Amino acid sequence: MKKSIATLCTLLVCLITSAQTSPLANTAIPELAAYIARSPFQLPNISTPQFPDRSFKLSAYGAVSDGKTLNTAAFEKAISACSAAGGGHIIVPAGTWLTGPIRFQSNVDLHLEKGALVQFTKDHTQYPMIKASGKSTTIVTASPVYGYDLKNIAITGDGIMDGAGESWRPVKKLKTTAAQWSALLASGGVTSPKGDLWWPSREAMDGEDYLKTLKNKQPAATAGDYLPARDFLRPYMVTFVNCDNVLLEGVTLRNSPKFVFCPNSCTNLTLRYVNVFNEWWAQNGDGIDISACKSVVIYKCTVSAGDDGICMKSSGGRKDATGAFNLENILIAGCTVLRAHGGFVIGSNTDGGMRNIFVTDCHFTGTDIGLRFKSNAGRGGLVKDIFVDNIVMRDIQHEAISFDTYYEDVPAGTAKTTSSAIDGKTPEFTAFHISNVDCQGAKTAIAITGLPQAPVHDIWFENIIITADKGMQATDAAGLHFSKTKIMSAKDPVYTFNNVTGTTISEGFLPPGNRLFVKAEGKSGNIKIKSSGLSHPAAAVSLGEGVDKNAVIFE
Repeated sequence: MKKSIATLCTLLVCLITSAQTSPLANTAIPELAAYIARSPFQLPNISTPQFPDRSFKLSAYGAVSDGKTLNTAAFEKAISACSAAGGGHIIVPAGTWLTGPIRFQSNVDLHLEKGALVQFTKDHTQYPMIKASGKSTTIVTASPVYGYDLKNIAITGDGIMDGAGESWRPVKKLKTTAAQWSALLASGGVTSPKGDLWWPSREAMDGEDYLKTLKNKQPAATAGDYLPARDFLRPYMVTFVNCDNVLLEGVTLRNSPKFVFCPNSCTNLTLRYVNVFNEWWAQNGDGIDISACKSVVIYKCTVSAGDDGICMKSSGGRKDATGAFNLENILIAGCTVLRAHGGFVIGSNTDGGMRNIFVTDCHFTGTDIGLRFKSNAGRGGLVKDIFVDNIVMRDIQHEAISFDTYYEDVPAGTAKTTSSAIDGKTPEFTAFHISNVDCQGAKTAIAITGLPQAPVHDIWFENIIITADKGMQATDAAGLHFSKTKIMSAKDPVYTFNNVTGTTISEGFLPPGNRLFVKAEGKSGNIKIKSSGLSHPAAAVSLGEGVDKNAVIFE
């Protein structure tokens, strides 16, 4: 009886009288509702989590905000109490709260007040080896924040979460200044035999080789067997798997061991006003990676990352004609991406299929690539019905727009890329609609590289203005359509087509000082140029050896 009374008293103490209301629905934010209404496809009602009006203050569970006391147990107690009571808001006040991994439960809003810093510990022994999801047999290092098979969860407020990524990530020498490299060496850790890569620990550097010894272990390797590879198996900073009604709002997520935010197989997922930051040299430091999720809103978020900025991935095998796609119904609006390998990115894992993605009113500055669509034979799938509109780009280091089906580890000329067969993991990019793009400064305007057996096909460009060193270059593509597109390339030609068929250029533009508008090579043909305004059309076309003289037609 005394124990029951004590428990009740503790609960009453933890109920804070200050009002903590549930987050607004997406449709209750006028500008966001307008984006939803003008989506080129029918977006489902993307709900946000709702919580009872009760609050639990973290300090009531023994947490201390001195930046030294480990508060892992306090977070666990507060989350358990909140979920057991039917849900509510856990209040993290201003201060520095050191902690190990935080495991979420359903119906919990972790609310970080202004001035609150949740600092994850650099002590890797605090991160257990666990299963990658509720049903998985894969063993991973526990993420700083994670949850499996949950409903109604949120991280909100104006506070900060720091993943102590510098204690996990390797650093390439080529990405540092001499002073930075010297500081790394002085901090400890080890360097690779070639001296070009710094690792925080020997366990991290040797982890990949150690994992090979577990591959065929009998009986199967246990979580304990994976401990020597913990430092190598860097975790995502925040990951939720198979969860419904997820919200991140207002918070800053920074300094991740690997990807910053990486949900998988979630439905009704919303990110609003979130700031995501990894140093530009952060290895595998993606900002937002949405994997195999459905019904997603990413609204007015700012990302600066060491790898891809806002990225879509899917997995699970090629989908059939019934319309089953692992990733679909995505709205990305009003976002800014600074340093990143790509501003908006699809891939490289597209084998689960994707469709119905609407990206609008976004700004990319200084990214390696602006719009980046990548995959390869072996991890590809059907990607269709992608709409990108009203994009402003500045100072793009490489391509403003890129389609690449030879991404990373499957080069041209290998068996996978020369085979005529199309299997369940052959990439297919089709039905992309890219409009109203303004890019000032890029190395290459547009680069499209398809597979001979699976060309990139049926892509529409409208109202595009790109200033770049090189123009548009396409290989193994079909059905490319350019309308009111101005590619102001410093070098000739403006358009280069190699094995490209069924293409139209309407109201094309030859920049002053340029002479060559179109160069056609290989098996290119059926290229129509309408209303070009060229004074001497024939002189503005170059046909490669063996190309039919009627491959390029002016109408």
